[in-house]
Amino acid sequence: MLRHLFTLIWNRKRANALLIAEIFFAFVVLFVLGSLLVDSYRRYTMPLGYQYEQVWYVAMDPGNEPAARQDATFLRVIRSLKALPGVRSVSTTLYNTPFSFSDSSGDIKVNGRNANCDRYAGGDDMADVLQLQLAEGRWFDRRDDAATRKPVVISSETRAALFPAGPALGQIITSTNTTDGEMQVVGVLATTYRSRGEFQKPKPAYFRRSQPLLADADTTHLDKPLLLVRVQPTATAELEQRMTKEIAAVSGGWKAAVTTLPEERTIRMKFALAPMGAMGLVGLFLIINVALGLFGVLWQTINQRRAEIGVRRAMGATAGRISAQILGETLVVTTFGLGLGLVVAAQFPLLGVMDMKTGVYLTAMLLATGLIYALTTLCALYPSRLAAGIHPAVALREE
Repeated sequence: MLRHLFTLIWNRKRANALLIAEIFFAFVVLFVLGSLLVDSYRRYTMPLGYQYEQVWYVAMDPGNEPAARQDATFLRVIRSLKALPGVRSVSTTLYNTPFSFSDSSGDIKVNGRNANCDRYAGGDDMADVLQLQLAEGRWFDRRDDAATRKPVVISSETRAALFPAGPALGQIITSTNTTDGEMQVVGVLATTYRSRGEFQKPKPAYFRRSQPLLADADTTHLDKPLLLVRVQPTATAELEQRMTKEIAAVSGGWKAAVTTLPEERTIRMKFALAPMGAMGLVGLFLIINVALGLFGVLWQTINQRRAEIGVRRAMGATAGRISAQILGETLVVTTFGLGLGLVVAAQFPLLGVMDMKTGVYLTAMLLATGLIYALTTLCALYPSRLAAGIHPAVALREE
């Protein structure tokens, strides 16, 4: 049976070559789109490294208050917010807070190794505000007030890049950023830290200590004092209003804007999902076009082979065998097209195209292969049933 199918396919090699080419290109496009979507799903299921629920972002505007007085005012604001009922902890922060659209990065070096890292700043309460878990060492505290070098907490990716086999705690690392300079590792996060959301690729990162004074150069970015506040689960919009009023009263007129991190995450997700939605529409458009093309080719093929099918029926072939023949030819042609496509797809992990893990490519190959087989089977079922329903006397009389 299989040898007979190959013979029939070879006899119609010109028409089948076009079908093979169509399946090949459809597979390659679906494989690329599948790789991007599978990689995005893999990132989505990875831990963020922090808890954003019940965390509020507070941006303050000192207005025309002299810079010399802002430090003391900022400290009073922090103390007053910590005393508010419903507030659990308060921490100073940099402008690149979770889900923001601001980034800061730089290279760090140690013992001949270097890594490009996202850089963040956090106060002594940042670990509690974002529920950061440490695998080694500790978070910042008052012991760092007298430190000769700036304390730093690194992420698990940074540890793997700089200290793959040896100890990390106590090591001196050097940053190319002039603000950081030499830093000493006091802690290692247990997981990754992805401030840009679920679809961010894991990247080395480190936290430097953010002093509760605006004299810290990084804290004064854009001339706005910034805070992250963890509130109790029962907190409502009433607490938000109380916070803005408290800040205005304590500071003597500072304006404050409060945004919840879940709201920031929603905005970030919309920007991340838009291109994926576009890719999904492209994939759907491709699938529809391939389906229509296959259906049209098979329909035309059956009309051109009515005499052949009539002779086979006259010689005793059952309707089931005719249907199986058409379906079998379609699947064999599909296999040729997929074989060529798999050869091309296998080059992606070998050459490191798109910089994804091998498992992502393999999953995308399986999904694209299964989708193409399912599509061609569905497109061949109805034409094969039409072929099986051809009456031999009618077909021979038409011929």
